[in-house]
Amino acid sequence: MVTIEIFRNEQDTLAIPAGQTIFNEGDSGNSMYVVVEGNVDLLVKGKLVESLGPGGVLGEMALLDNIPRSAGAIAKTDCRLVEINEKRFKFLIQQTPNFALQLMRVIADRLRRMDDRLA
Repeated sequence: MVTIEIFRNEQDTLAIPAGQTIFNEGDSGNSMYVVVEGNVDLLVKGKLVESLGPGGVLGEMALLDNIPRSAGAIAKTDCRLVEINEKRFKFLIQQTPNFALQLMRVIADRLRRMDDRLA
């Protein structure tokens, strides 16, 4: 699994207790998140599709295409997440090419794994 490591020492994080919903499938999305500590489950139609640990990324698709969230996210354990709103996202894309490259790798990895499941 591809992860984003540039946030591992981020101090400005959200503390999310185990069991708390981070967002629901169908919600509008104006932020993405990077897991710094803990584990997050991603669910589509109530079914687990992926578990993310430190460096995992969630919510990026809604930020990219401005379409409601395609999955829900629930904290599996107590978590610390970095929230990246649209303004910060655009700054990171412009000023940190490695962030953009890592995010593209995450998306490509997810697409390949989905293709493997459908084959």
